[in-house]
Amino acid sequence: MSPKLSRRAFLGATGALAGSTLLSPSPLRAEPRSATVPDDDRAADYTLTIATNPIEIASNRILCVATYNGQFPGPLLRFKEGQQVTVDIHNNTDTPEQLHWHGQMVPVDVDGSAEEGTPFIPPHDNRRIIFTPRPTGFRFYHTHVRAGANLSDGQYSGLVGPVYIEPRDNPGAYDREVFLTLKEFQPTLSRGGDMAQDFLSPATTSQILKERGESTMKESLDVGTPHGFEVGYDSFTINGKMLGHGEPIRVKQGQRVLFHILNGSATEIRSLALPGHTFTIIAMDGNPLPKPVNVPGLWLGTAERISAIVEMNRPGVWIMGDLADDDRHHGLGIVIEYANANGKAQWIAPKPFRWNYTQFGGVGATAPEADETFEMIFEKVNAAFEGFNLWTINGKSYPVGKMMAPAAYHLHEGKRYRLRMRNASDDIHPVHLHRHTFEVTRYAGQPTSGLMKDVVMVGGYQEVEIDFVANNPGATLFHCHQQLHMDFGFMSLFDYV
Repeated sequence: MSPKLSRRAFLGATGALAGSTLLSPSPLRAEPRSATVPDDDRAADYTLTIATNPIEIASNRILCVATYNGQFPGPLLRFKEGQQVTVDIHNNTDTPEQLHWHGQMVPVDVDGSAEEGTPFIPPHDNRRIIFTPRPTGFRFYHTHVRAGANLSDGQYSGLVGPVYIEPRDNPGAYDREVFLTLKEFQPTLSRGGDMAQDFLSPATTSQILKERGESTMKESLDVGTPHGFEVGYDSFTINGKMLGHGEPIRVKQGQRVLFHILNGSATEIRSLALPGHTFTIIAMDGNPLPKPVNVPGLWLGTAERISAIVEMNRPGVWIMGDLADDDRHHGLGIVIEYANANGKAQWIAPKPFRWNYTQFGGVGATAPEADETFEMIFEKVNAAFEGFNLWTINGKSYPVGKMMAPAAYHLHEGKRYRLRMRNASDDIHPVHLHRHTFEVTRYAGQPTSGLMKDVVMVGGYQEVEIDFVANNPGATLFHCHQQLHMDFGFMSLFDYV
């Protein structure tokens, strides 16, 4: 089942907003500070060039999007634990850019967030950064600019690439690695669209939150305000190719393949299954699980990553694809081909299953007490900014068009903090905390511990609690990783005092 209740249907019913609205420049970008490459003769370990390039996602379907090094996804960067790296970033576009090292504990000036104070990379200019990658595991890099109504900007573009930080001691209990980046292209705007969340478990919702959210929406609709804009897509890809248009993943019977899967979408929740096979998840967001967990399929919120081993024990030619028929038929899939197998790739839907974060930690386990708890309530103000929904945390929306705002939460280094998040909207929010790793401690009323992440989906009208230790001083951004929500207010800032 699609988590968006087929927003393509809404596109068909309402029509796309065309031309000037989609292509108008974003009003949400501040003037850049200079960030030129230092004058030295050392060669960089890696060079990333941001430029607009054509990419072919299917036969005779060529798109022109911003990419890293002319490809999508951007090149896989393999770092070594504890080994300093130098990266040169060239911005060959006409607009300021940011490159965010998602999931890494890096300094503010490297992190790639203007809201924290990272300098922009000016148009047609360069920046050299030097840092020590950490922690180990599957991370990624992506643009971190606000797109607003410009659906060619931000993560609607092709500015996404994988990172793997090699541990010093890698047991290597697998035969090969495969990196997959899930991504949609050709976005368009529509009015409204419901986001189904029946794949989440527990399904417990708060009646108080539901009444609050529904009454606010009813008041807006009763005075004639239309539903706020949503984003839908025409093309779906894995590693930049629509289903059937890229090379298959060729495997041999008996192989143990470690898949590193990234949801590189700007806005979508994604699912993935491989008929007749089981995923053994060993890490989420790059962080090892307390113990491996077997599941029939995967769900990934925006920016979530899963590392899972699949034992190749059912020869044939198969489609690894999205559970939603509509999205899979529009490209969200890739062919898995066993040696000596032939014929048309097959898709067989798995039996329905629920996605329960607590199964990846310790069900019923209790996390340590926090030193302080921050209460957060998320709300939607329907179509409040030029037809777009505004989002608030505790009644405050991060200023649209303003890069830096006063910190709302203050941290003391070394203390453990709990975020008690209450979602008074019917949307699922994949929330992300920069420069820190958090522990999921309660999900929809169910306590847990041991699941370490940097993104977690907060279900509609649900309550979720996460804990983190303040161990990386500096301004720290908290936001929904859904681009449309982040751009229109769903952000807040922490600082250290």
